[in-house]
Amino acid sequence: MSPSPEAEIQHLRDALARYEHAYYVLDDPEVSDAEYDAMFRRLVALEAAYPELVRLDSPTQRVGAKPSGAFASVPHAVPMLSLANAFDEQGLREFDRRMQSLLSTGTIRYVAEPKLDGLSVELLYQDGLLTRASTRGDGQLGEDVTANLRTVRSVPLRLRTADPPTLLEVRGEVYVDKIDLKTVNASRVANAEPAFANPRNFAAGSLRQLDPRVTAERPLKLYCYDVGRVEGMAIHTQTQLLSRLADLGLRVNPLYRVCHGIEDALAFYHTIQATRDALPYEADGVVVKVDSFSQRRTAGEVSRSPRWAIAGKFPAEQGITRLIDITVSVGRTGVLTPVAVLEPVRLRGVEIRSATLHNLDEVERLDVRIGDTVLVQRAGDVIPQIVRALHEHRSGSEVPFAMPAQCPVCHSIVVRLDSEAAHRCLNTSCPARIAASILHFVSKGALDIEGVGDKLVRQLVDRGLIRRLGDLFRLDRTTLVALDRVGPTSADTLLASLATAKKTTLSRFLFALGIPGVGTHAAALLAKTFLTLQAVRTATREALIAIPEVGPRTAEAVLEYFAQPENRQTIDDLLTLGLTCEPLDDESTDGTALRGARFVFTGALATMTRDEAQARVERLGGATTSSVSRTTDYVVVGDRPGSKADRARTLGVPVLTEQQFLSLLENHES
Repeated sequence: MSPSPEAEIQHLRDALARYEHAYYVLDDPEVSDAEYDAMFRRLVALEAAYPELVRLDSPTQRVGAKPSGAFASVPHAVPMLSLANAFDEQGLREFDRRMQSLLSTGTIRYVAEPKLDGLSVELLYQDGLLTRASTRGDGQLGEDVTANLRTVRSVPLRLRTADPPTLLEVRGEVYVDKIDLKTVNASRVANAEPAFANPRNFAAGSLRQLDPRVTAERPLKLYCYDVGRVEGMAIHTQTQLLSRLADLGLRVNPLYRVCHGIEDALAFYHTIQATRDALPYEADGVVVKVDSFSQRRTAGEVSRSPRWAIAGKFPAEQGITRLIDITVSVGRTGVLTPVAVLEPVRLRGVEIRSATLHNLDEVERLDVRIGDTVLVQRAGDVIPQIVRALHEHRSGSEVPFAMPAQCPVCHSIVVRLDSEAAHRCLNTSCPARIAASILHFVSKGALDIEGVGDKLVRQLVDRGLIRRLGDLFRLDRTTLVALDRVGPTSADTLLASLATAKKTTLSRFLFALGIPGVGTHAAALLAKTFLTLQAVRTATREALIAIPEVGPRTAEAVLEYFAQPENRQTIDDLLTLGLTCEPLDDESTDGTALRGARFVFTGALATMTRDEAQARVERLGGATTSSVSRTTDYVVVGDRPGSKADRARTLGVPVLTEQQFLSLLENHES
């Protein structure tokens, strides 16, 4: 007797789900590809004949959504915090000492596992069914990528249990194996498409495809490692959690270790570091977590990171190459930055061709010259930097670098103020400054205008179509279509984005203006204090200084900015063109990597001034204070530090060297 269509469909669904789990999660296939394909085709045919029997968790529904026009925002009920970093063995030992102090105990049981280079996501299962998936985003708010993540074969559409938890928010990392990325890139290069720079770019780009069918073609995988909200399931330790997730059919990295004390964790760290090239995926460090959830609650959290976990980053890979030239770039504030042009050298699969030298003081500190053989590395495996010049290889033909007396773009006189390490072009009409200002104006955290990239802005500025910010909103379809690589559809999309961007929030607008020292955090403080743009424009020095966390330097920068006639004219022009600012902006600090983190500086920094360091922190949403307390997140130590460093160690506050501070900034700025 033949089974009913409903019974056969259910049998096929159950069997295919089991085979997918065996193949994609356990890496232990139960049937041949041909047998799986035959069963899949039969299920497709049956569901086509009986569409009323199609269910969301059917294997045929992994690619069932239509292309999306945008990604909706998804709030995380439990914030997805980022991890603090340790850049060496000493940093991991300091983490252990803090844990012992906070937990008032001796040896602590940790769980350690490789830190993958991918994209963090959250999966929501309700009564065992996958109902939503989102990216980490800024930790508070992510993007809805449900349709795309459903195409990842290692993601179960329904948990493999007859008694699932009522609600389960699972956190994990979407990644790609090295061999798969190599294959994809070889195909893209052969088709004259740009290769993906690294696994993180591949994962992020693949999950943010508007058409899920494109994502389905990408060889993405998922490892789960944490949870958010949980209802109907009691979990007390990380080891118990990983075991339970695996029982539910979720993929867990088997390469984790239970560590009894920091020495065990360090041994695992060194083992993974020594064997990382043999791993199928890219790993840039090891994550160490307190195993006990009750101890985690005791340890608590800082503004953006749990105290009970840390990412032990591997030392940057280094290589030797030749410095061909030193060019100079001009930023939106007129700062001239020397950039080393290098003979290409590959570091961890990435070809390095240039590295910033920050300023003339850094060039002189390194004593680096054109023609030198240099040692380079990727700070935090991301940002290229020159470690030192190999003077022993000099032939005598090397040429010292001299900062140009005139701007390389507009040829205006270059000046260096006594209080700054930077050289500046003071011409506000300099094309390089205009282009950089526009790119900042449209960036995420500012007006966030999609479609306005570096190449487009360079075209617009070079052709004289944009001379100030307001000219962006004067662009028309005819002008845009006449540009290189801008078709009618792209022009229409860009004009729609510009129209939408006219309605913004006060803090975003203040940040977008590029006032020196006013990052997203300071912009939010100004917006919440003064409520309107007019009130900010007419604020007194006393009113500005009265704002907590707004110091004299930031106050002077704000006053100076609004005192300049050309700046007032720029703002009036934007308002005339229809730009409006909402008085309050609760989300203004979203999307910033150091949101809420408090920094204290002590001692002289070698690569930048104190003001520059504070500005970079604020641009990432952090804050700077003058005294060390238990609410301080980092103390940055320069040359000849004072007693603040000692107080930080007494309180268990992380102390960063200047190099560690730069690595932290560059990791997040990237």
